[in-house]
Amino acid sequence: MHPDQSPEPLAYSVADACRVSSIGRTRLYQLIGEGRLQARKVGKRTLIPAASLRALIDGEG
Repeated sequence: MHPDQSPEPLAYSVADACRVSSIGRTRLYQLIGEGRLQARKVGKRTLIPAASLRALIDGEG
């Protein structure tokens, strides 16, 4: 990792997952419902593991 870069996140909020993937909020929740994208509840927040989002984008989801 380059010194100027921040570490890659372990998980994204729904809003951040939408932003970094260009997937809309409704579609993101559809993918979660279909089991193609993992989601974890932490308190009231829904977090999307970065590895799951990456796998989906790479065509593995």
